[in-house]
Amino acid sequence: MVAVSDEGQFGLAASVLGISQQAVSKRIAKLEGQLGAPLFERRIGNVALTAHGARFLPHARSILASADAAIAAVRDSQVLRVAVHGAQIADANLMRFYLEKHPDAEVELIMMGPSTTSRNAVIDCRVDIAFARPHWHTRPLPAHITAVPAYLGALHLLVGNGHPLADRDHVEFDDLDGLTAWVPGAGFDSEVGDFYGRLSESCGITITTEQHPGGIGFANIVDRIADSTTLVTFGGEGTTTPWHPNIRRIPIVNPTPAYPMALLWRETITTHPQFTSLIDFITGSYNGKAVSTMWIPEPDRALFQR
Repeated sequence: MVAVSDEGQFGLAASVLGISQQAVSKRIAKLEGQLGAPLFERRIGNVALTAHGARFLPHARSILASADAAIAAVRDSQVLRVAVHGAQIADANLMRFYLEKHPDAEVELIMMGPSTTSRNAVIDCRVDIAFARPHWHTRPLPAHITAVPAYLGALHLLVGNGHPLADRDHVEFDDLDGLTAWVPGAGFDSEVGDFYGRLSESCGITITTEQHPGGIGFANIVDRIADSTTLVTFGGEGTTTPWHPNIRRIPIVNPTPAYPMALLWRETITTHPQFTSLIDFITGSYNGKAVSTMWIPEPDRALFQR
């Protein structure tokens, strides 16, 4: 119930939970039957809490928090919990590479989503370490959280083969002015949404985050962009984007917009036996020279120019 509320869709909640959409629907229906009241209003493309659901939600969150605390109390302390943005995003790919090179590392990857970000997870002590954009003025990092630069995710433009830009071998940053980019994952109150808001202000591109019947998963985003002659979206250089025969990937230059990912951790985790190896790997692979050719939000620049 909490996942559906956070993600706004049964399909996206299913992806976060690692189960089928049908299973999520059945569990919600069973819970509603037990309570004798509807928790969600089903709409085209999304769901919304009913009045009953809004009253039930904080109690559900409290139950989950208690369960997480109980598990953490008895969890093997050798396991390092690392939050990443999602299974297909660059930080997850980077961590998979690390684990392939360190097969004995006791690391658990925690997949986050657009509404429950990895940044919030480490601040709220639900994970030990997180890949996340460090700056967000709405919720500044507390003093006990350390941040080091980890990865600059260069963004490419994704367009359908019927789009006017489809034949271009590159686009200038200033060419983004006047375009409309569909980025549904930026439609949440988060550091990700703030990033795309700042990008829009800087280059003039319009960011639309409207919900769509197919959901906000990568496959649906790519399908919609492939069929559109007006919409574009962004694909990260290190992100595994679903292949589509009608999608064109176009580099953006002068400068290249990039999503700045830092590694964030709580000060109490520095004595963890898995900590030093991971930090050394991430900081050793970070390419700080690339930032000179990239656009990133100004509040993030000082950290990433190290």
